[in-house]
Amino acid sequence: MAANWYVLYTKPRAEKRVKKRLDETGIENSYLPLHRAPAVWSDRVRMVDKPLFPSYLFVLCKEAELRNLLQVYGVVRIVYYCGKPAKVRQREIDAIRQFLEQAVELPLCEGEEVEILAGAFKHISGKIRKVKKKYLMLYIEQLGSTVCVNLDKVARTNRLK
Repeated sequence: MAANWYVLYTKPRAEKRVKKRLDETGIENSYLPLHRAPAVWSDRVRMVDKPLFPSYLFVLCKEAELRNLLQVYGVVRIVYYCGKPAKVRQREIDAIRQFLEQAVELPLCEGEEVEILAGAFKHISGKIRKVKKKYLMLYIEQLGSTVCVNLDKVARTNRLK
């Protein structure tokens, strides 16, 4: 019987630890899709790797081995579809990987609108005038002026002007 991709449901915010435990137990083919996103605290903003699908993890194994994975601390259950463990096609896993690779390659560009996540101008949007290594020059329409903002303190907005 060939190995298939299956979906495991984990405890909330435990995906990375479960992935590490699976790797330690010899399950080499587990996949946790991660994307970089800003994490905002009251005093700072940092870019962190967050799961693309919170509480979900993909494993490549035989169906007979799947039940043993419930013994791994942090795994809550196996995801089922129509009474059987949910299988994910290899092309779907490849599509997720390709999507994440393309998302990383899309840098911020001049003319794009971003939101400031921390500091004196928190929650204010601006248009990118210039992109430097660690900083952006943003034009803030409400102020009618340009400000310099750290790259880690901005995030793309959904709307473009």
